[in-house]
Amino acid sequence: MTKQGLLSGYLVRLLNKIFSGFPEKLESLKRLLIFPIISVAIVGFIMLVVVSKPIGVFNSGLTNFINSIGTSNLILTGCVLGGMMAIDLGGPINKVAYTFAVAAISEGNFYPMAAVMAGGVVPPLAVALSTTLFKKKFTKEQREQGKTCYLLGASFITASCIPVAFSDPFRIIPAGIIGSAVSGALTMSFKIALPAPHGGLFATPIIDGNIIDKLLFILAIFIGVLIAAIIMGVLRKPMNEVNIDEYKKVYTG
Repeated sequence: MTKQGLLSGYLVRLLNKIFSGFPEKLESLKRLLIFPIISVAIVGFIMLVVVSKPIGVFNSGLTNFINSIGTSNLILTGCVLGGMMAIDLGGPINKVAYTFAVAAISEGNFYPMAAVMAGGVVPPLAVALSTTLFKKKFTKEQREQGKTCYLLGASFITASCIPVAFSDPFRIIPAGIIGSAVSGALTMSFKIALPAPHGGLFATPIIDGNIIDKLLFILAIFIGVLIAAIIMGVLRKPMNEVNIDEYKKVYTG
């Protein structure tokens, strides 16, 4: 779910309250014409005038930071790139790391993309594994969501773990960052070169090098996933009727 989507959703809820007295005969007009026009105009204005400039400055700062590290220190660069992929699970920070790796590919440097790819698949796969290993610490709904993260996570869809991650962000997201940073650092230390800008684990066959390089890429991801999943499971409390209600109250309002 994008930030624009969240903003639009809350805006529509507000508009529903404002237009609560709207004639029932014009209900379809309200939903098909009035709401879309107003919400698109307001969200567009906010994104262009309020958000775009600060985000642009922020992204430029992150890009300059990565460039200052350079690729001479492979392990540190891999750690930073991998960790950035897990901080906001598909948001601006994630996109800065990914864009940097894509730019590196155009220059013939395939190491950053391997770190970014590993860092991007770790959070959802870690959520999937944690919900499997620590069943008593997740609700039934979260365990079902965790199952979908196996395939989506392996496909490099980092945002697939957002429903579970946002239910307990102060435990799950930091654990994912740690696991992603470890995996990113390991791919760089192993000098894994990935020329494909997408694919997740399914991009393993096109990694430059021999079978050992491909296995090392999988190993790097596995280690990061295992570390993150264990941290998630250890930090969370066992679920029961009492703290299930507490989680819902705190994280869903």
